[in-house]
Amino acid sequence: MYTFLTGIALLIIGYFTYGKIVERIFGIRPDRPTPAYVNCDGVDYVPMSIPKNSLIQLLNIAGTGPVFGPIMGALYGPVAFIWIVIGCIFAGAVHDYLTGMISIRNRGAHLPELASRFLGKVMRHIVNFFAVLLLLLVGTVFVITPASLLHLLVDGKLALGLIVAAIFIYYIFATLLPIDKLIGRLYPYFGALLLISALGVGIGLVVTGAPIPELSLTNFHPDNAPILPLLFFTISCGALSGFHATQTPIIARTTKNERQGRKIFYGMMIAEGIIAMIWAAAAMSLFNGYNGLNEILAAGGPGSIVSEASTMLLGAIGGTLAVLGVVVLPITSGDTAFRSARMIIAEYLNIAQRKFSNRLWIAVPLFAISVVLTQIDFNLLWRYFNWANQSTAVIALFVGSMYLYIARKNYWISLIPGTFMLIMVITYILNAPIGFRLPMNVSWIGGFVGAALIVLLFFYAGNKARANRLPIEEDVSNWNRGA
Repeated sequence: MYTFLTGIALLIIGYFTYGKIVERIFGIRPDRPTPAYVNCDGVDYVPMSIPKNSLIQLLNIAGTGPVFGPIMGALYGPVAFIWIVIGCIFAGAVHDYLTGMISIRNRGAHLPELASRFLGKVMRHIVNFFAVLLLLLVGTVFVITPASLLHLLVDGKLALGLIVAAIFIYYIFATLLPIDKLIGRLYPYFGALLLISALGVGIGLVVTGAPIPELSLTNFHPDNAPILPLLFFTISCGALSGFHATQTPIIARTTKNERQGRKIFYGMMIAEGIIAMIWAAAAMSLFNGYNGLNEILAAGGPGSIVSEASTMLLGAIGGTLAVLGVVVLPITSGDTAFRSARMIIAEYLNIAQRKFSNRLWIAVPLFAISVVLTQIDFNLLWRYFNWANQSTAVIALFVGSMYLYIARKNYWISLIPGTFMLIMVITYILNAPIGFRLPMNVSWIGGFVGAALIVLLFFYAGNKARANRLPIEEDVSNWNRGA
């Protein structure tokens, strides 16, 4: 219990301390106009309040990641708490803050455009492919998971296919309509349900004196799966997630002032970390040890853990509300995943989005592909999603590092976590069944050597960019108003 409570306290302290350090290093300019005003188009560029932006950002980035990931990561034991706390403060929140703020400085640009500016034009095409693929996987996964949870909640009385269709219809409207017409109006209610359910489970753990294990580096995984590098792919949202880099530009286009960035981008990542801590603690303490947890996961997946834990701690009614709060998570990430994919493709092809027809012909193929992807095995989709997700996180951290390097600011705050995850990403894909299936010792060598070469290339490109005085932000006077 002490480890759990200390971890949550450290996350909150991290927001007020390290969050301020990151903000100071970046150097906010409250007097600089933001894209929400300069490029206001009534569709994607719309000024919105801090509470709305914060809740939308939290719901956008959360998905089932800070619930399902920590539940599966709980099999490793309390070491999961360490990754959530350290990863969230020093990697995930830094990743989200830099991505959001650099986007604000560059007309609300998405990650492929930022990668093109800071890592080279070739990277624009690579990252565009990665980002759209990731968003399609996210959108598809986040149709299947909430539909399954709702199907379980109603005891199968409503056909799964009907639930899937209803979620798809909502996603279509959320993708095409102006952001303040549907998302901006519904998300405050969704956010309240999410926060109440998470807090309810957390308070329930404390009040009932749940036997949450204390700090230990021991690997408790029943199948003896290695902590390194697998833990960093099992728990992504809640610690570090590249999916967030596809979502922060949505709010970069609705933020009124740079002063609000720490609350919206850094702060909501901390909130997600707290949610992850709560569900990891619930999974570790309520199911008669790690073998019991593993058996339930094997039988019904993490959704069954959510249902059982919620009912156990909060009763039938409270448990139902808690499950609905978890259902909200994937739905409110799936809708913005498709919306973000539509925006990235539009930006890539230079297609203005004021006209409804322009939005429609980009969105229709996305949903058609997603429908096909729903027929693929979920576990296979999830594995590819995890690797693509953390690869995207590495790219975003290197974009942030290059921005700071060119600006002659402390780039280590993003380069250190970026390099660490780069080693993990390369090692994982070299060893994993979905990758090259190399022996683990060979994979580790490949991970370190590959990361070292990429870091050397980073400094070479950074010095060249400094010499050429590459601009790191766009001149507001050159922005197309109402684009």
